[in-house]
Amino acid sequence: MPYVAINAPDTPTPPAQTWTNIKVHSNGHCFVAGMTSPGDSMYEQAKGTFESIRRTIVAAGGCMDDIMAMQIFVTNLSENTEVWRARREFFAGDFPTSTLIQVEQVGSPKVYPPPRIEINCSGYIGGSQ
Repeated sequence: MPYVAINAPDTPTPPAQTWTNIKVHSNGHCFVAGMTSPGDSMYEQAKGTFESIRRTIVAAGGCMDDIMAMQIFVTNLSENTEVWRARREFFAGDFPTSTLIQVEQVGSPKVYPPPRIEINCSGYIGGSQ
């Protein structure tokens, strides 16, 4: 099998038969999806989401600089500065390409407080070296 699903320590594992947080191809190409985090503010949720992504990428053998592209979904586009503030804490040098999109809802409506940000990203494990 060329793709492997990886679960990171201290990062919630998705319910069975729903999705996988990260899949890594044998050539190092990786896909991370569906990442959210609890928190009262957009900054707290964004920071927690980036931290979950970091733990997931590290568990796959990589680092944040291996991420090449991100799609960030938020429920309030006017809070974008809080997203960028949190993102700057996890990347240095060349940042990944990025799209920021406002949507009506992200994550599960059963979670309280409801998620306000969800991130998907892709890259190559070891690609930043």
